[in-house]
Amino acid sequence: MSGVVAVIDYGMGNLHSVASALQHVGADKVLVTHDADEIRRADRVVFPGVGAIRDCMAEIRRLKCDELLAQALTEQHVPVLAICVGLQAMLTRSEENGGVDCLDMIPGEVRYFGNPLQDAAGRRLKVPHMGWNEVRQVTAHPLWQGIDDGARFYFVHSYYVHARERELVAGSVDYGVSIDAALARDNLFAVQFHPEKSADAGLQLLRNFIAWDGAA
Repeated sequence: MSGVVAVIDYGMGNLHSVASALQHVGADKVLVTHDADEIRRADRVVFPGVGAIRDCMAEIRRLKCDELLAQALTEQHVPVLAICVGLQAMLTRSEENGGVDCLDMIPGEVRYFGNPLQDAAGRRLKVPHMGWNEVRQVTAHPLWQGIDDGARFYFVHSYYVHARERELVAGSVDYGVSIDAALARDNLFAVQFHPEKSADAGLQLLRNFIAWDGAA
């Protein structure tokens, strides 16, 4: 039983695709909300995000979503899934928008891909990184259950994550540089890709999340 899944809504992007995907895989109840009491009462929390990091961070702090997220992770110890800019916001700092301080919940940087960006054969790669790419499972984790190593997930991003604590990397992908595609620590699993847009593999990851007890 998944109980209540709260999708934190700080006004950046259409979160209903995430909510619909969670309902599709069997979540008992999904709330798209920034209401503090609803988030505190939730059995699981999803922290998504799209858009420019400066705007995202401003709204996250204005609505005190950073405090709610910290409580979910460290006081309530409920399973938390961060997605795309939700992952990037948890790092120390982003190079986007001339440099923006983030939540510093995970030590590390969000870096620009660079221009020109090339693969190992010298072929030009487009930025943003948009489309399907193979994710290598670096460490075993309950959220990888039933998903093949090298399964393809859907990405849309111009900046990529590099965690300082390399033992936190649960998944990686190559796109001119090595990208930390998934980070895991305790009751947190955070991904750069969009599981709600990633067909069967993404739905399986969400199915695993609503069954996960938050233990690695």
